[in-house]
Amino acid sequence: MRRFLLTLALLPLLWAAPVLAGPQPDELLDDPALEARARAISQELRCVVCRNESIDDSNAELARDMRLVVRERLVEGDSDAEVLAFLVDRYGEFVLLRPQTGGWNLLLWISAPVMFLLALGAALIYLRRRQAAGEAAAPPLSAEEQARLKELMRD
Repeated sequence: MRRFLLTLALLPLLWAAPVLAGPQPDELLDDPALEARARAISQELRCVVCRNESIDDSNAELARDMRLVVRERLVEGDSDAEVLAFLVDRYGEFVLLRPQTGGWNLLLWISAPVMFLLALGAALIYLRRRQAAGEAAAPPLSAEEQARLKELMRD
């Protein structure tokens, strides 16, 4: 019963946890248009600590640093594409939540469906060959073997 009451008491903290993530008040820009652009860019960037979380949703220290870099670059006059390119140059393409579908990445995007189709084709070929070969009927037992079998069955 105590555990249940403790869980009920701590439940509001779990609901409040997402509120603690994201840009802190000292990170926000004064210009609402620039701040909106910074938030949009932050939603496209992956926190390299939290993996599948955007830097806008993460409360990791590195995510905070990345949010600050985004805002600094926007204040300096960079376009959204230039900010993304800067961060990709700095952290690698892994930092993008939606990876590009060109170049070597195209090979990764295509390889899974191609491998599935190859496996499906191999399975179909195997099943057709197996069906065509049929199960070879076992040769009938000789009179000597039948006698031996009857003898073993009596024991």
